[in-house]
Amino acid sequence: MTSTLDRINVIADKLRATQSSITTEEATKNALIMPFIAQVLGYDVFDPAEVVPEFVSDVGTKKGEKIDYAILRDGAVQILIECKKIAEPLNINHASQLFRYFSVTSARIAILTNGREYQIYTDGDRPNIMDSKPFLVFDVLDMDKVLVPEVAKLSKESFDLDSIVSAAEELKYIGQIKRLLAQEMKLPTEDWIRFFIARVYEGKATQRIVDQFRPLVTKAAAQFIADQVSDRLNNALGDNTGAVIAAPSESPVATAPNVPEPETPVTEDGIVTTEEELDGFNIVRAILAKEIAPDRVYYRDAKAYFAILLDDNNRKPIVRLHLNGKSIKFITTFENGKDGERRDIASVVDLYQHADQLLTTVKNYG
Repeated sequence: MTSTLDRINVIADKLRATQSSITTEEATKNALIMPFIAQVLGYDVFDPAEVVPEFVSDVGTKKGEKIDYAILRDGAVQILIECKKIAEPLNINHASQLFRYFSVTSARIAILTNGREYQIYTDGDRPNIMDSKPFLVFDVLDMDKVLVPEVAKLSKESFDLDSIVSAAEELKYIGQIKRLLAQEMKLPTEDWIRFFIARVYEGKATQRIVDQFRPLVTKAAAQFIADQVSDRLNNALGDNTGAVIAAPSESPVATAPNVPEPETPVTEDGIVTTEEELDGFNIVRAILAKEIAPDRVYYRDAKAYFAILLDDNNRKPIVRLHLNGKSIKFITTFENGKDGERRDIASVVDLYQHADQLLTTVKNYG
């Protein structure tokens, strides 16, 4: 039996394959949202006792206003779903009908979605009044595995309203904090920079000092994330020494070491495999872990670039890292064929921004 995550990944694959041809709200509903309701949540979209499209419940002076879908259990409305077309940003202004319907039906759960992003609401702040902020937000193309059990609670098989509502407040604040942390990691605000200056710098935090610390905070955050990824990946692969694990290659160029190396590896050809390149290798492995086993990802280092390959096969490049320039760093991705496409990056952590291209490349190799 497939898991909730497996079923979400099926929707994600369909989204990647069809996104360019989906241009309307109706197409979004038919191609993405109805399959999500049916395959991920397990409700019969063709049974009006379970799923009612164009659900109508007159609200005050608003007569004949419709909500896109209502999901029923035992004849009572439990979940309301409002849909927007793919790529349309979601915000609270899109949820006006959900607000009105929430107060006049028995629903305790409301979903706002554009087929890719899902925002889940309840009434944790005031009974029978939908909260202004979602307690659960996820992107099917970048699914946080921690949230999968919460999504499963919405399904027909595991629907647990009490558990959903009781966990909603904690999830809401954790989600908001995580999003704020992600924003600060990527583009730190002055308040965030001053927070660290106050703890590591003994002088006065003038504007000049703040400007000097800005790139330092960004770099420290990037290195911290890379270290965490490296540690978790090594633990997952059964290595507790902190060394990068990879199978040996017969290639004459530098390849991933098979045993712990106390120093940066240097080949007879003068090729130096840097810590930053190994961080990039670990990040790529982490990105691809949702699709393939990590031990299928290899690297070969050369003077011009650091190549990451599928199955240690030169004909299956996943990405090339060009990190040794003094001021310019970039990668070459291969989702569109063997010629590759250059993408500039500021640091190795920016590989996460190109996860879709890396995943597509691996899928193209079958």
